[in-house]
Amino acid sequence: KEECGLFGVWAPGDEVARLTYFGLFAQQHRGQESAGIAVSDGTNILVYKDLGLVSQVFNEATLTTLHGDLAVGHTRYSTTGSTTWDNAQPVFKTDGVHSIALGHNGNLVNTSELAERVRGAGLATTDSDIVTTMIADRTPEAGSIEAAAMDVLPELRGAFCFVFMDERSVFAARDSHGVRPLSIGRLPNGFVVASETCALDIVGATLVRDVEPGELVRIDDRGLHAQRFAESPKRSLCVFEVVYLARPDSRLRERSVHEARREMGRILAREHPADADLVIAVPTTGHSAAQGFSEVSGIPYGDGLYKNTYVGRTFIQPSQSLRDRGVKLKLNPLPESIRGKRLVVVDDSIVRGTTTKQIVQALREAGAAEVHIRITCPPIQWPCFYGIDMPTRQELIAADLTVDQIRSYVSADSLGYLSLDGMVAAAGDGKETFCRACFDGEYPIEIPEGAGKYVLEDQLKLPTG
Repeated sequence: KEECGLFGVWAPGDEVARLTYFGLFAQQHRGQESAGIAVSDGTNILVYKDLGLVSQVFNEATLTTLHGDLAVGHTRYSTTGSTTWDNAQPVFKTDGVHSIALGHNGNLVNTSELAERVRGAGLATTDSDIVTTMIADRTPEAGSIEAAAMDVLPELRGAFCFVFMDERSVFAARDSHGVRPLSIGRLPNGFVVASETCALDIVGATLVRDVEPGELVRIDDRGLHAQRFAESPKRSLCVFEVVYLARPDSRLRERSVHEARREMGRILAREHPADADLVIAVPTTGHSAAQGFSEVSGIPYGDGLYKNTYVGRTFIQPSQSLRDRGVKLKLNPLPESIRGKRLVVVDDSIVRGTTTKQIVQALREAGAAEVHIRITCPPIQWPCFYGIDMPTRQELIAADLTVDQIRSYVSADSLGYLSLDGMVAAAGDGKETFCRACFDGEYPIEIPEGAGKYVLEDQLKLPTG
């Protein structure tokens, strides 16, 4: 489910489906497998979702049928479950009296335990479906969706942000470590919540604050109401949000993502200088850091790779074969800019090594004299169980190879990674306030044995689609 994009809006009299569409469009980078919107007119919830990009799933005709005063929306890429329509979100449940539509960003690590409680309930293969079912099942006795959520949320382990709704209220919840971002914005006639602040900007909302770790927020005609379902033991925002996942025009903990990445580039230039003629970025997440590298090194910054913006992120496509095919479609060198030059190529990360190897080869074929790779994070050596699609150590090139072996594999003239201290210094707030598990193996939330992407499909014996 991560890196998924969440959006919710409560704005009576406004075009909430259209606002949600634009909010999801602004967060398309967070998930490209499916998109969905649920709206309520105060009496009924209507859900429309499908596989594909936001612009492929929705058009003018579909949006005009989605009338209401409140809505939630979701863009998905899978970290649990396969890419099937059944796993698209928002997830919807109703017993004829109470209804809930829910979108999730993150990944639970106690899914096997939770699944035992709802076995046979017609589940799809996602932890999102389990949570929705749990809340729906407890609502009749609890008396409201909100009360049921306050009962269920403390039982969940892992990284999660939920945006969900009943017929009259929008809710937002964030795990007690705050691993994934979630922000609240104000409209003239209501409120919005979104995974990233860029979505608030797009719909003309003013940032109010982040949803706090361990907090459940309700938005309806009574205003904004917040209550705690858990204390926050230690804030652990995923530092990879700053490095790669978030849009540069978003803000995380009130810090500009663009400026944080630019500072990463500055520090990287001091830690790993290079004798070169041109600094280029791997578009688009490398641009800010490449500018910072150029600023400190004095090496000119320019364009060396063209990105086809209509191709999805190669990192978040589900299979290696699609990644291999996708990177060839996505990036193309600019020979006139790089021929005969010694290049510093700034990128955000090396996960599997596939993309970097192909980029180096393409730059050499286009005439680059030397290719020096600079990465704005440390080597990724540990899998993420909190919602990023790198679930096994076997897939991580740095888990088994040294930096020089990776340099040899990607055929670069040199390879330099930003230090852990340098990365968190640029991100701000100090090392102890970030989840850094993929770099140092220190997981803020305990990981049970057997956790993985298809754990529910294995346990529930459902088809992978």
